[in-house]
Amino acid sequence: MLSPALPVHARDHTAPDLAAPDFTALPRHAALAVQTRDGLVESIHYGSLIATAPDGGTLLSAGEPQAAFYPRSSLKPLQAVAMVRAGLDLPADLLALTAASHSGAAGHRDGALRILRLHGLTATALENSTDLPYGVPEREEWLREGGLPTQITQNCSGKHAAMAATCVINGWPVRGYLHPAHPLQKLVAQTVAELTGEEPSGTSTDGCGTPLFALTLAGMARAFGRLASAELPDGASAPESPEAAVAHAMRNHPEMVAGEGRDVTELMRLVPGLLAKDGFEGIQLVGLPDGRAIALKISDGGDRARMPVTVRALEGLDVDTAPLAGLATGAVLGGGKPVGLLQAADFSSLVPANDAK
Repeated sequence: MLSPALPVHARDHTAPDLAAPDFTALPRHAALAVQTRDGLVESIHYGSLIATAPDGGTLLSAGEPQAAFYPRSSLKPLQAVAMVRAGLDLPADLLALTAASHSGAAGHRDGALRILRLHGLTATALENSTDLPYGVPEREEWLREGGLPTQITQNCSGKHAAMAATCVINGWPVRGYLHPAHPLQKLVAQTVAELTGEEPSGTSTDGCGTPLFALTLAGMARAFGRLASAELPDGASAPESPEAAVAHAMRNHPEMVAGEGRDVTELMRLVPGLLAKDGFEGIQLVGLPDGRAIALKISDGGDRARMPVTVRALEGLDVDTAPLAGLATGAVLGGGKPVGLLQAADFSSLVPANDAK
């Protein structure tokens, strides 16, 4: 018998902070990507970036990676680690979906429902927001078939199904599982602080309804380095830690982490051992098997510069990026013909570790 539901719903836990921003404290972002048209600079994307060593030290840096930001969906692998620590035990494809911002394909929708059914739940247990499928072809197909926004088609439904399942496993109330005072969210907060090595400087609510923490790019990079390096021991048939379980699932099922045609799925397929997760508002996290990691934020929140900057940062870490040529630039068209290029800026501003402040 589950204990009584929490009396306050998660979405009502705080009043929104609508105060004017302090423009004197804006992050000191650097130019990370440039779009040209017939040799003229047309647009510049600013942002911040850091690459960390296995011990957490700085390898590369641009902009202000110590400034607080909201990691958005790049938090999902860390949230998944917390759930595995709490006893969540899923097949690898469903664990990958737990850490996903999926496109809403049939396999993603069915996967979220499978997680629920395995724990005696239905879609009525979900407390995430409703939305159409995130992937463009998936959304178009859904609309052609008369589909409406639902919680299952929303890109975070795998995570939310797993959160409800984790509550069942532990005898926690399912209703109200998004509230910051819920045992699940307390565990998530503790896990995030441990993996990043820092306490959040603020909190908010993500688009899907989960608690969201203000962290630094440096902290998130350290966390992804820990996940990516927590691999299977030699000869083992199963991961030995929650971190390894999540990383192993994401690497082996990249199609569940994003979807067909999505750059994060393609990136993990093209670079063996690489762990990747994106987030709304121009965020990308990458972890490498040796414990190095990259975290970046495009300041304007746009998505198109995220992957060219990621590929350039991987080059800066001497990763073979030849297979990533299709992700490294974007064609600029004029009359249907290429007349320019979107590409990462000259990273001469990236500073080596011994010069980083």
